Amino acid sequence: LRDISLSIPRGKVVAIMGGSGCGKTTLLRLIGGQLRPSAGEVKVAGHAVHRMNTRELYALRRRMGMLFQFGALFTDMSVFDNVAFQMREHTDLPEELIRDLVLLKLQAVGLRGAAKLMPSELSGGMARRVLMAAALMQEPRLIVADEPTPGLEAMTARHVIRHLKEMAQDGAAVLLITHDLELAIEMADRILVFYDGTIMEEVKPENFREGRNLKEPYTQALYRALPEHEFFGGE
Repeated sequence: LRDISLSIPRGKVVAIMGGSGCGKTTLLRLIGGQLRPSAGEVKVAGHAVHRMNTRELYALRRRMGMLFQFGALFTDMSVFDNVAFQMREHTDLPEELIRDLVLLKLQAVGLRGAAKLMPSELSGGMARRVLMAAALMQEPRLIVADEPTPGLEAMTARHVIRHLKEMAQDGAAVLLITHDLELAIEMADRILVFYDGTIMEEVKPENFREGRNLKEPYTQALYRALPEHEFFGGE
């Protein structure tokens, strides 16, 4: 990554689009403190992530919600125990209160009746919604959604989109990583186009929807769903 400067304000959805290898995953690792920048700063909730010790970093991560593209459920735990895990691990709340919170979050994603199921008994869409319930458990200030809808049936995808929007409306900052232009247009307040380790262009969703004021060739390629070589030459 080079010359990256961006902010993800609370109450807003910022979408990042770009091809494989453009720097999206590296950005996530910097935000989560898995990587440290060689220059510049990475701040979450006003705190410099790269200057934190292990204890401080773990405390900050508990204020983040991660909606992963694949898996990330404990396969030997029930749906209920997966969602309850971080509350049991990081708080001293009584089990009765944790139970009420877990069922409330599962109800919010339409899976209250699936609490006793094991991950192997879930469809892909159900597993994604369990992950969303888990991400909501500690009311995170920053939510990172990494390709949240690919492979989901239309109804489940709409469910996920609605909840992410509601989280932003409730004051969370939402970072959406996606290859789906229609999803980015529908959800985001800002769309950042990544290419080769830098922000090539920032585009308003309405401009992407209408195909206007798209300055960079790669941004035009995304809009028109054309292969890169038609803009950059070569095969």
